[in-house]
Amino acid sequence: MSSLNLLLDPVESPGVLAAKLWVSGGSSADPSDQRGVHHLLGSLLSRGCGPFNHIELADLVEGCGAGLRCDTHEDGTLISLKCLEQDADQLLPLIAWLLVDPHLSQNQVQLEKGLTLQALQRQREDPFHLAFDGWRQLAYGNGPYGHDPLGISHELETIGSAQLQQQAINLRLSNPILALAGSFPDNIEEQLLEMEPFQALCHYTKDGNVKSFHGTDRPTVSNENQPTIRLTAENTSQVVIMVGQPSLNHAHKDDLSLRLLQFHFGYGMSSLLFKRLREEHGVAYDVGVHHPARCLASPFVFHASTSEEKAEISLKLLLESWQDMSKVKLSSEEMALAKAKFRGSLAHSTQTTGQRAERRAQLRALGLADDQDLRDLEAIDSLKSQDLQQAACTHLNSPLLSLCGPQKTIESLGHLWGTEFLP
Repeated sequence: MSSLNLLLDPVESPGVLAAKLWVSGGSSADPSDQRGVHHLLGSLLSRGCGPFNHIELADLVEGCGAGLRCDTHEDGTLISLKCLEQDADQLLPLIAWLLVDPHLSQNQVQLEKGLTLQALQRQREDPFHLAFDGWRQLAYGNGPYGHDPLGISHELETIGSAQLQQQAINLRLSNPILALAGSFPDNIEEQLLEMEPFQALCHYTKDGNVKSFHGTDRPTVSNENQPTIRLTAENTSQVVIMVGQPSLNHAHKDDLSLRLLQFHFGYGMSSLLFKRLREEHGVAYDVGVHHPARCLASPFVFHASTSEEKAEISLKLLLESWQDMSKVKLSSEEMALAKAKFRGSLAHSTQTTGQRAERRAQLRALGLADDQDLRDLEAIDSLKSQDLQQAACTHLNSPLLSLCGPQKTIESLGHLWGTEFLP
């Protein structure tokens, strides 16, 4: 379809259509003095576009019982529409109008800016977020993944219409990817091309393919003298521990091994972290592994929430588990369970038309094959425990520690890290 990437996934549904428009340019593309501009822009896109002001737009969408929203992620902006097939003719043009002609009226800019600042304030009251924010600063510094997509408060306050208009132009020039799943007519592509906003979008977008991220770019802090620990004192009764490092992009050949490690160590009540910290020692409220799909070096982080009294043993158990990834081979039973979890998670995450469309758009944005998930399902059969161990030795050998909790407790844990565990 001209210069617009179109993905079609016809699915038997009760007349439901899901549309996902992925646009490269998320918080990782925020200018250094405008961190949060892409999130602010994304929140404004659905507040008036093309021939509709914010009230008319809301009336049209809600009057059809549909849903329209924009979400800003680290790697891109995702515009989502879910509606009945019979309403597609009047609603599908909206997702193109959002890019071609966003209104960005001053009163709506001020409203969304205020809401974003309130959300940032709430995050500062969350120990888990504070711990992850500290880890993120350690790992990425001022790089692309170094701040929350919401942005930085004092920089958000300085963002005005001129900066938003410039980023809006950049969005519509960035080869958007449109994925449709569910019920739609066979000639949907021709119908889209006949719609005025899609014609305009095809005119704006650049020729060329979507950038592939098969490289090894790592938005990390490269200075060897950088600290490996971050302490965030907070007057709370719990301690949040995060240990991990930037690892691989989603397209890297070894990322499949890391995802199996993620399932073994942090997925469900049969995971190693759950059994070790909760069942065997009873020291943590919550445990898990964070390893999202990213265009660049994705976080690979063990996390746990615990009490002051049990913080030391929790840290020791987390670090013991981290070292096990490269020192201890998974048994055949553990490998089989990790692979079963991988298959189940993939099936669970592609149940709805919206999930299917979003995954198709994500794979295309990453420069991966449209059937990459099927290829991965075949590839895991040949993976052995030594493959996972080797991947851990190569890519998970420089953990960083972030702690949030009472000052005296986290200082004690920091001393333990520096004397006993620092790699």
